[in-house]
Amino acid sequence: MTFNELEIMEPILRALSEKGYTTPTPIQEQAIIPALHNKDILGLAQTGTGKTAAFAIPIIQQLCSDRPLGKKREIRALILTPTRELAIQIDDSIREYNKYTRLRHTVIFGGVKQHAQVNTLKGGIDILVATPGRLLDLIGQGIITLQHIRHFVLDEADRMLDMGFIHDIKRLLPLLPKHKQTLFFSATMPDSIATLSRTILHKPVRVEVTPVSSVVEIIDQRIYLVEKPDKKDLLIDLLKQERDKSVLVFSRTKHGADKIARILTKAGIGSAAIHGNKSQNARQRALSEFKARTTKVLIATDIAARGIDIDQLDLVINYDLPDVAETYVHRIGRTGRAGNSGRALTFCTSEEKPMLRDIQKLTGRKLPIAN
Repeated sequence: MTFNELEIMEPILRALSEKGYTTPTPIQEQAIIPALHNKDILGLAQTGTGKTAAFAIPIIQQLCSDRPLGKKREIRALILTPTRELAIQIDDSIREYNKYTRLRHTVIFGGVKQHAQVNTLKGGIDILVATPGRLLDLIGQGIITLQHIRHFVLDEADRMLDMGFIHDIKRLLPLLPKHKQTLFFSATMPDSIATLSRTILHKPVRVEVTPVSSVVEIIDQRIYLVEKPDKKDLLIDLLKQERDKSVLVFSRTKHGADKIARILTKAGIGSAAIHGNKSQNARQRALSEFKARTTKVLIATDIAARGIDIDQLDLVINYDLPDVAETYVHRIGRTGRAGNSGRALTFCTSEEKPMLRDIQKLTGRKLPIAN
């Protein structure tokens, strides 16, 4: 199947073609046609499966079809996402797909001054990508109204729950029109998320792609048994071997991420750290330089890394094992995307072996020990 067979209009096809996108991913194949027919969607999909296009393309197409030229622009599509990085990433994708249409879009998030965002909103916007806190803030100031929303996307609902945003979402829902299309995406479906989905979806079409535990089977995984004092030397040796590769290093803590960055700088290895204590500008600059491959090594905490979506990430290194086994799966799933091979190397101390056992139980695989 091609994008053309999904009944996508020519300006969007042209933009997709210029980016080299010709064949839809499984989530796109399942979601785009029902979404184009204004059906609600319940999507079970991980980051990296192409779900942004699965909801953005139908929204762009429907808005292009139903907006009379000359009418005052109101926000008619709202995409709600848990993190600033992910919001920026989604807005970037919309810019790509929207290249040859006349729709306007923007992104709003906290952590920066609101002045520039407010000025853009006052100029008239069709599609808004937002994080919950800044959205509620601007609604409270009377700058944003949701009464014209026709398409509502709730992305990464389970992460919304993890990050404590469910109460914000419940405050937002009554502000949305009763009659609208809702596209609901989550990587997992705990009871609280399933309950939320039932309250906001009307006869949804369920679309689902391969669980991440199956996706990681394509990733080459190795475990290094190493004690804590020796981790830094092992990391330096590995990064020197992988000098031309883009490498994402995971630290369990913000302090640890900064410490790793200092160690690598001292060893002459260019790197940057991102975490919640960094300013939004610093985080975005580090992400942009990593995506452009001017910075080869990025050290991140789990929450800060949620907005990282790079098609050709060569290697993930778990400097620290995560406390939750599912987090390991999300981490290594950032490599091996878009049909590319992926690699993940994990450091494991004697204290971390119980965590390793949990990971092996979850994935159903005994991970090989590196020589």
